[in-house]
Amino acid sequence: MASTTNPDPAPKPKRRTFSPEYKLRIVAEYDAAPTGEKGAILRREWLYHSHIIEWRQARDAGATVTLTDKRTSPARPKKAAEQGAGTAAQEGRPPGTGRRQARRSPGCSGKSTCALGDALRERGLNRALAPVLDEAFAGLEPELGTTSACRLIGRSRATHYRRLKPSRAAERKPRPSPPSALSPSERAAVLDLLNRPEYVDLPPAQVWARELDAGTYWCSERTMYRILNAAGQSGERRRQATHPAKTVPQLLATAPCQVLTWDITKLRGPNKGEWYHLYAIIDIYSRYICGWTVEAAEDSHRAEELIRETIERNGIVPETVHADRGTSMTSKAVSQLLIDLGVTRSHSRPKVSNDNPYSESQFKTIKYSTDFPEYFNSLTHAREWCEGFFTYYNHEHRHSGIGLHTPASVHFGAADLVREQRAVTLTEAYARHPERFARRPKPPEIPQKVWINQPKPETVPAQQSI
Repeated sequence: MASTTNPDPAPKPKRRTFSPEYKLRIVAEYDAAPTGEKGAILRREWLYHSHIIEWRQARDAGATVTLTDKRTSPARPKKAAEQGAGTAAQEGRPPGTGRRQARRSPGCSGKSTCALGDALRERGLNRALAPVLDEAFAGLEPELGTTSACRLIGRSRATHYRRLKPSRAAERKPRPSPPSALSPSERAAVLDLLNRPEYVDLPPAQVWARELDAGTYWCSERTMYRILNAAGQSGERRRQATHPAKTVPQLLATAPCQVLTWDITKLRGPNKGEWYHLYAIIDIYSRYICGWTVEAAEDSHRAEELIRETIERNGIVPETVHADRGTSMTSKAVSQLLIDLGVTRSHSRPKVSNDNPYSESQFKTIKYSTDFPEYFNSLTHAREWCEGFFTYYNHEHRHSGIGLHTPASVHFGAADLVREQRAVTLTEAYARHPERFARRPKPPEIPQKVWINQPKPETVPAQQSI
């Protein structure tokens, strides 16, 4: 059994879009505004004058298609949404609900309130979070008690009791205006300056520099930003993309040949700047190296050949193949091979190095080996050394992560027999000298579940005694 929450944990970023109604409303408001207030509208709505020109031309020409965003228009729904709704209706589940959500029990909320609270706090939404948690706490406390209710909503008991008896806030005297502060009339003049037609599309730094070149000093650049912020006219107007939160890849293997991970590392060559590339595919359940090769360069087509050869040699198509986001891992050749074989593709999050821990740990084991050479004399030398190492690693090395068995014994199903033999030996040793053992010895167990990014268990509060 292998599971993954999202094959690609890095969804595409989205840019700001405008509805046709919004465009028409802003154009009408801009045209009706006095000359001195037009710039304030643009800064308040985080728009440029070019937006107004483009939208006005589309309105006057009656081009509703131009005013409508084809990607989000209700008149042209996305094909994926139509197919998803049809599939949902066939399966008897509400539209917009995935198969994984449909399989959940009715009482499963997916994320705990504690995790939700932590996520909102990280985004600086404490003020919006407090009323929601207070309402949830009021409903939980009579049933579970204070301790359990605090644990569920992710709030410490000290915070709860401190809010019951808040300290009396001392009255603060109004801060005196510093001598360097601008007067209200001067602040209004600076705001009018920033909203002039020739300056409305420029940031304060540009306005400050141009006025200074013209022989006029109004205030500092930072003061201009403060004045705009106080008037509600400071915001990002550029067409920047909003990056969605990255999904953590969560993979589970309960048997060999379910989840494979692979990566590429460099091996030092005989000359400066000359490197050989080691490709290695590992089964995360058994830690067995299923396939490897050493090449003179990184090549996506060679990676595709290695994956194909490994799957054909094993005779079992894995459920998931995980890798980082390197060029070979995300190449068209490798992706098309996995699609043709019906294998789920999984990738690490961008700039997260520990989403592929088994391959990274494998490379550290290789390079920290006692006989790992300082450099390899040739490509043949590198291949010969890796062949000897992987043979030893698969068939002789007792791996601490799989109960001190060899990867080959776990991969091919011989580990249970070895464990039974170990149990017999330990039982005989215990019978001869029981005084040497604090308890009856048992051989190390083989983990039944192997995870990449195992999800944190939900906090189950204990019933508070009354």
